[in-house]
Amino acid sequence: MRKVYYIYNSKTRTYDRIYPTRRQLFFSVVRRFFYGVGILSVVLGGIYLFLGTPSENALRIENSELGAHYELLSHRLDEALDVLEDLQQRDDNLYRVILQAEPISPHIRKSGQGDISRYEHLEEMANADMIIENMQKLDYLRRQLYIQSKSYDEIIALCKQNDERLQCIPAIQPVSNKDLKYTASGYGRRIDPIYKTAKFHYGMDFSANTGTPVYATGDGTITSSGWESGYGLTVEIDHGFGYQTRYAHLSKASVKRGQKVKRGETIGLVGSTGKSTGPHLHYEVVNKGQKVNPINYYFMDLTEDEYDQMIQMSSNQGKVYD
Repeated sequence: MRKVYYIYNSKTRTYDRIYPTRRQLFFSVVRRFFYGVGILSVVLGGIYLFLGTPSENALRIENSELGAHYELLSHRLDEALDVLEDLQQRDDNLYRVILQAEPISPHIRKSGQGDISRYEHLEEMANADMIIENMQKLDYLRRQLYIQSKSYDEIIALCKQNDERLQCIPAIQPVSNKDLKYTASGYGRRIDPIYKTAKFHYGMDFSANTGTPVYATGDGTITSSGWESGYGLTVEIDHGFGYQTRYAHLSKASVKRGQKVKRGETIGLVGSTGKSTGPHLHYEVVNKGQKVNPINYYFMDLTEDEYDQMIQMSSNQGKVYD
């Protein structure tokens, strides 16, 4: 409702109505307009202050979605690094052990790690910490995959070069012992059956009947076939690549010195010659001049469960025959 203004007239003692001029009307409208604009500005400012502008809200939502993607990426990178670590362990502890190659140096595997200066240009970005962390993981994964691929190239080359070597490595039991019933005593300190004193037993004993076939455990050349003090009738094979094997207490040797033999070929028969208390085969493996535990050289002959069973049987204080 439009306001009406009056002024008191002392002469007539009445109230006369006042009509504003155009100038006054103009300024009144302008003044009210600016009042309205000011109030509207305050209201909008409060809304933007507490709720944010539409662009800010959209940016906030986008940042939240990016953060979720970065977290998912980080999780995927962790999974990939776990798989890679398993491959590295298999490489060092299985493939390279079989091929007698040195494991990859930790210095090489960790090379380039820790240099964060390359990520300085990312520090001004939103979610900078998460982005830098994922970039570090990604770069580390890339470096490790490159090193591992080179390692596999080397292993493939070793396999191609070592087909003959793999044929020569002792890899089966020297007697047919699938059910492990012939396993008597293993490598380690034992009580001598004759002198009754503690003595280190440098081989494995297989308690088989006299006349049981004895097999070469790898390709090689016969270096000795005859009588040896304490060992009785003995056959020794040089497999090359630093490996030799000995088969003692035989009743018969069916090979001669200088003869070439193949893995699984019969080289003699079980007996009880030499220092022996009963029919059995004493079997030794020598690697680079050192007598080693033969139980580590049956990987072509035993399943995992059979291998575990043989370890238990051979590690006890079972009967020693020599």
